[in-house]
Amino acid sequence: MLNIRIVVCGLSLLALTLPAETGYRVQARYEIPQPSGTDYITLDSAARRLFISHGTQVDVMDADSGKYVGAIPDTPGVHGVAIATEFKHGFVSNGRENKVTLFDPSNLQIIKKINVGEGPDGIYYDPGTKRVFTNNHGTHDITAIDARTAEVVGTVKIDGDGEMAAISPTGLIYVNLEDKGQVAVFDPKTLEVKKRFDLGVPKGAEPAGLGLDPKTNRLFISLNKQPSMVVMDSNNGKVINTFPICSGSDYGAFDPDTKLIFFSCGDGKLSVYHEKSADEYEDMGAIETQLTAKTMAFDPKTKKIYLAAAEYLDTPNPDPKIKRPLRSMKNGSFVVLVVSK
Repeated sequence: MLNIRIVVCGLSLLALTLPAETGYRVQARYEIPQPSGTDYITLDSAARRLFISHGTQVDVMDADSGKYVGAIPDTPGVHGVAIATEFKHGFVSNGRENKVTLFDPSNLQIIKKINVGEGPDGIYYDPGTKRVFTNNHGTHDITAIDARTAEVVGTVKIDGDGEMAAISPTGLIYVNLEDKGQVAVFDPKTLEVKKRFDLGVPKGAEPAGLGLDPKTNRLFISLNKQPSMVVMDSNNGKVINTFPICSGSDYGAFDPDTKLIFFSCGDGKLSVYHEKSADEYEDMGAIETQLTAKTMAFDPKTKKIYLAAAEYLDTPNPDPKIKRPLRSMKNGSFVVLVVSK
C-alpha cells in the first residue's frame, strides 16, 4: 500500500509540473505555388485574405479555404504588408529597393511606389492617425506615410532597427529595437520618441515578437537569439519577469479574449502562455508546427493562427573558401500552416 501511495503522489507532482493544454493543433496546410524565401505573413481579417511575403513578390490566399488568389509582383526584398481598409490601400515594404509598393487590395493591382528610408522591414498601419509606418534598418529610423494620400509625412528618429510594433489604445506605438535590446515608444502623430525601455538582456539577444495587453499595461517581448519571453510594464519599462519559450522566435500575438500569448519560432514550435494576472503567467506548452515557421498571423475573429514554413536543401558551396552550404527551398514544400482548436 505504501508503494502505491508513493506512485500516486509522484504522479500528482508530475501533473503539477507539466504545462497545461490549449487544444491548438495544426489542422490544415495551404500549399503555395512558387518556392522562395519568406518573411512576414499578414492577415486581412475583414477581407479574409492572407498575404505571404517571399523573395520578390507577395502571394495572396483565401484565409478560410486556402485557395490561391493571386500575387503582387516586383517587390524586391519584400518583408511585410499593411492594409488600410477604409482607403482601399495596401502597402508592401521592399527592403532591397528602399521603397513601399502601394496596391489595391481588391484586385492586387500596383498603384505606385513610395520612396522611404533605407532597408524598410516591418510595416504596420495605425488607424488612429491613418498612417502607415516602416521600420527602416538601413537608416535606423521609421518613415510615416499618409494612408489616404500615400505621401510621406515625416520620419521618426528612432535610432535603431525596429522589428514588431504594438499600438496602444492611448495612441502611442511600442516597437522592438533588435540591435539595441530596447523597446522604444513614439507618438505616431507628432513622430516624437517619448520613452526608451532597456530589456536588460545581453547584446545580440534581438527582441523580435511583441504583444500588448492594455488592460494590465503589460508588454510581452520574445528574444530571437535567446529563447525567452520578457514581461514588461508598458508604463515605466520595469521588467516583471522572464519565461522560457521556443528558439528563434520572430513574431508574437496576444489574444485579449482568452488572455493567451503566442510566439512562433523557427525551431518548429509555437509557445503559448496564459496571462492569469498582470504578474502571474502559466505555461500552456509548446505546439508542434514545422521547422522554419518563425512568423505568424493571428486572427482575432476565428482565433486561428497562420504560419509560413518550407523545407530546405543544403548543397556544398562551389567556392571552397566558403564553408557555408548553399540553401535552396525544396519544390512543393512552401506552405501556410493553419493552427486552431
